[in-house]
Amino acid sequence: MQTKLLRTVLLCTVAGATLVTPALAQDDPFSDYVPVTEEMLNNPDDSDWLTFRRTRNHWGFSPLDQINGDNVDELRMVWALGMESGGWESVPLVYDGIMFIPQPGDVVVAVDATTGDTIWQYRRELPPDIMDYDPFGLHNLTRTLAIEGERIVFDSADGFLIALDVRTGQVVWETQLHDFRSSSNWASAGPVIIGGKVLTNRSCTIHGGPESCFIAAHDLESGEEMWRTYTIPRPGEPGDESWGDVPYESRLHIGSWMPPSYDPELNLVYYGTSVTTPYPKFLVGGDVQDGEYLYQTSTLAIDPDTGEIVWYYQHLRDHWDIDHPFGRILVDTVVSPDPEDVAWISPNVTPGQERQVVTGIPGKTGVIYTLDRATGEFLWARSTTPQNVVIGFDPDGRVQTNPDLIITEAGQEVPVCGGYVRNWPEGAYSPETNTMYFGLTRPTCVMTSFDDDGPALDATNPDIIFYYLVGSWHQRNPGRVITEELIGPQDDNAGYVYAVDASTGETSWVLGTGDAPVRSLVATAGGLLFGGTTDRRFYAISQETGDIVWETILGAGISGYPVSYEVDGRQFIAVGVAGPDRNSIYAFALPE
Repeated sequence: MQTKLLRTVLLCTVAGATLVTPALAQDDPFSDYVPVTEEMLNNPDDSDWLTFRRTRNHWGFSPLDQINGDNVDELRMVWALGMESGGWESVPLVYDGIMFIPQPGDVVVAVDATTGDTIWQYRRELPPDIMDYDPFGLHNLTRTLAIEGERIVFDSADGFLIALDVRTGQVVWETQLHDFRSSSNWASAGPVIIGGKVLTNRSCTIHGGPESCFIAAHDLESGEEMWRTYTIPRPGEPGDESWGDVPYESRLHIGSWMPPSYDPELNLVYYGTSVTTPYPKFLVGGDVQDGEYLYQTSTLAIDPDTGEIVWYYQHLRDHWDIDHPFGRILVDTVVSPDPEDVAWISPNVTPGQERQVVTGIPGKTGVIYTLDRATGEFLWARSTTPQNVVIGFDPDGRVQTNPDLIITEAGQEVPVCGGYVRNWPEGAYSPETNTMYFGLTRPTCVMTSFDDDGPALDATNPDIIFYYLVGSWHQRNPGRVITEELIGPQDDNAGYVYAVDASTGETSWVLGTGDAPVRSLVATAGGLLFGGTTDRRFYAISQETGDIVWETILGAGISGYPVSYEVDGRQFIAVGVAGPDRNSIYAFALPE
């Protein structure tokens, strides 16, 4: 669908939100708009990018192949668009030639995907005191939007779920999820739509208490809440016993702050969760020191119709802030882990058997986990970079955590190695190579400890816990890096791209990216992997060899999630960057 810039706009205020909407124009870009269906979300057209990772299986793969290794050197920037300043880790959605972009400060804009010309813009008026409740600036992060029917849906920074008219950007409905002043949680993931329900998950903080950590579903047509599932079990619920005698009000901070993946055949949606607070469990009190503290650092397989947790798998019993909320990749593949590359293989694995698996690197350790996605059964796991946190697995697949690293008293020092090599940037999977690609940072060891020279500890007081979490754990004692001593000499690369076979677990290749960490990746059927680094470089990499085959320098460090789409037979690659004063999105294509 070709569109033209609509230069005449009207300003109006609706439900506390300032909107910039287009006046009627002769060329209406939505004149032949076809509402997005559930089937389109499950099986998107090759030309579109309708969800966070294009497909709900979280592949980050585009079947477009117009841009390939033979012509990628001709790739040129065709348009750029300045955006709002602030934290920006977002992905644009593209449907039928129109791009919908979430921006910091609750701004959503629709643009012509071939030119970047604005069609409409929505801008919400946020409460002036919002930063008083969000010292980390999480309210500025919205990683994705959701589209279905004639609705664009997003989570607002002030605790509302909002549906916009896809044609105009005007508010259709809004419903309050929580009071941000008392619950202290943020929707940095953004929503997904499954079966007519809008699912949202939260990045909850300490001051909100246990009930600020939840996943909820709302009706797409009305905004009415359908169900709410808490990621910290309430008294009497399954998992409550994993906290021992820790009071319910002292169970804090198990968030889920990345978009999930979804299997429509099994009707299961897969969420990852973060650590509980405080990290060193001796501060929590109670009689459980090496307990599960559910549902921290876990994969949750949830029925989207009811909110029921069908199964869970815990990747780590965490004492060190090693979150596991990142993307879960869903693949049907032969499971034949190679013992030379895969350290931990379930005795129940029959090599050569095809399985439906959920796989990838879900957490900061850089450990790949492969599970049966119908049951959560552990199949195999392996480290990518050196680490000393995960040391083995029981025969039933329960992870063995290094007991020497558990902090049991103030002043104790422990060397935590390789615990922060993965973060929010997403990897990709290519069905052409049956290979997963991950951007990781250089592994280090950090000597960590906890000092208690502040106010008297009180596990029921979030202000006291916050003091120790931010003050003692991070600021006053940030750790001594002792990389050389504990994990051997390192090269000069600050970042790497790892290519790992999804069937065997074998490392296909590793690419060092120099002085800067790698951001998110997208794979294409043209045999390429697109991604960039924080030092402004944007690459095309050969999926087969790991060689950089094209490179350009942009105006700021790569921060957004790249996408690939097609309009009128022309393939585009787009990516966002975050600068100190302004963010931008760039689109590339071959010459016409």
